[in-house]
Amino acid sequence: MGSSFEQGPIRPPSEAKSLLIRLTRNCPWNKCAFCRTYQKKKFELRSVEEIKEDIRQAKAIADDIKVLSWKYGGAGEVTDSLVRQIYNDRNGYDDSYRSVCAWLYWGGDSVFLQDANSLILKTDDLVEIISFIKSQFPDVARITSYCRSKTAARKTVDEFKRLLDAGLARIHIGLESGYDPLLAFIDKGVTAADHIEGGKRIVEAGISLCTYVIPGLGGDRWSGEHAVATAEVINAINPDHIRLRSLQVVKGMGLYELMQNGKFTPADDEHTLKEIRLLIEHLAGIQSTLVSDHILNLLEEVEGKLPEEKERLLSVMDRYFSLPRKDRMIFRLGRRQGLYRQLSDLDNGVTYQRLEAVINGYGEDDSERFNEDLKRLMNHYI
Repeated sequence: MGSSFEQGPIRPPSEAKSLLIRLTRNCPWNKCAFCRTYQKKKFELRSVEEIKEDIRQAKAIADDIKVLSWKYGGAGEVTDSLVRQIYNDRNGYDDSYRSVCAWLYWGGDSVFLQDANSLILKTDDLVEIISFIKSQFPDVARITSYCRSKTAARKTVDEFKRLLDAGLARIHIGLESGYDPLLAFIDKGVTAADHIEGGKRIVEAGISLCTYVIPGLGGDRWSGEHAVATAEVINAINPDHIRLRSLQVVKGMGLYELMQNGKFTPADDEHTLKEIRLLIEHLAGIQSTLVSDHILNLLEEVEGKLPEEKERLLSVMDRYFSLPRKDRMIFRLGRRQGLYRQLSDLDNGVTYQRLEAVINGYGEDDSERFNEDLKRLMNHYI
């Protein structure tokens, strides 16, 4: 089992079924106050040949797994029993084998290019790498990557078209906010103008663009400005997807130190939900899909196609706020415990009664204690 290849620490949740190919190590900016992923880690560009060797190793592992499948009666398919065998044999198979096994099990048709800003590589090098992936894995239909807006703004539309032609299907960009004072406060290293310029170039080239927004990032100081300005930037870009990742401040983040020093006061999840409503209210003139696929978001069902589902999205939040205070507390607790995914889950009587018994332990003046308890639960998801 000599084959192995390097993998980075993270990828977007939507790329959970993708093969991870590491083009760069860590983040070239690495200053954002809301992120601790790459702290104290040096950014490095990997050479094209080094990356190609990783791709060859992944291909060798994939071929080996298919041989194992034939050996154990799977006729070349990655079966449940083969997955269990590879995952349970910790001595015989390493993380590279387990990653490729899971990838093949889920179809083996998508690849994500790591780490935080792989498109910082020269376009010629990216084209060569993407083309090599396609040559080694002809069944791959979708290749995606993270990119910073500043990097995107430095590439031409023609460069993005070359990447599209090579096989790059989607780019994920952490927009976070469109409000310049907030972008400066969190040391994002970009402006709203950078977001718009980079995003528009990607969209014009025909590459699918997925932007990420952090509800709650404005805290109690810039909540409204954050929501409205972010909507304006999104309206100017018209991305395919808008993904919500509600803020949770934990130790190790720059925001945590700012919070400890009294320079940042985070919003609770109801305040954040009002901010999301304001954001959606100001989205206009776009054909985007809003996605709320993260446990940190209070209402997972606030997702759908814009503009046709805008009113329904607003009505979901309005329905939440029309609930009695106790029901809202029960839902918040159930959501943070992973028991609830949508408002209709409140109709489950057994779960409701169990959560109600916990809520009854909080008095009318215990909002702060309740919020702190929820924050501790949410820390498990970071």
